[in-house]
Amino acid sequence: MNSTKIQNLKKLEEEVKICLKCKLSTTRTNTVFGEGNPNAEIMFVGEGPGATEDAKGRPFVGKAGELLTRLIEKYMGLNRGDVYIANVVKCRPTVDLKMQKDRPPDKEEVETCSPYLLKQIEIIQPKVIVALGNPATKFLLNTKEGITVLRGKWHEFGGIPVMPTYHPSYILRNGGDNSQVKKEICSDLDLVMEKVGIPKKVKIKWKD
Repeated sequence: MNSTKIQNLKKLEEEVKICLKCKLSTTRTNTVFGEGNPNAEIMFVGEGPGATEDAKGRPFVGKAGELLTRLIEKYMGLNRGDVYIANVVKCRPTVDLKMQKDRPPDKEEVETCSPYLLKQIEIIQPKVIVALGNPATKFLLNTKEGITVLRGKWHEFGGIPVMPTYHPSYILRNGGDNSQVKKEICSDLDLVMEKVGIPKKVKIKWKD
């Protein structure tokens, strides 16, 4: 384990915990910095925390996070702790800041908070970034094109290969385990596994 990476991430996390740079800081319960292996080859990037993440201070631990964990562990054959998981913004964005209904982060929130993500990427230096959903993809690739056009094809961010794919919550909204969307995200993850040299395993089926 690289102690310098751990120290740098810890220092950055302490900055995030006391951040008051945008309006999301006024409603959060916890900041959600990110977690995983500082030496991860694969980094997953989502848009922002939801209700469960805000309550627990951890990324992707709600229903969508449970699905992402199953994809990582049962499909890719890794442990969740082998990868690194983070979001573009570190506080929960909600409609009218009422902490009731989630929404994508707005332009101001992304511009204010994204330097923390950029620093995380700089410290970790993953071999591949998996961008989960439209907000993360549009930020990393600086594009207005949607995920349905961009997914399944390699792109690049700062010299790091980027694979855009659907956010796990999109799978849950569109048929779950037996959906075409799920098959497509698995196809995208196949390309990620090939890129970093993870051997394909017998595909394990599970129920959502």
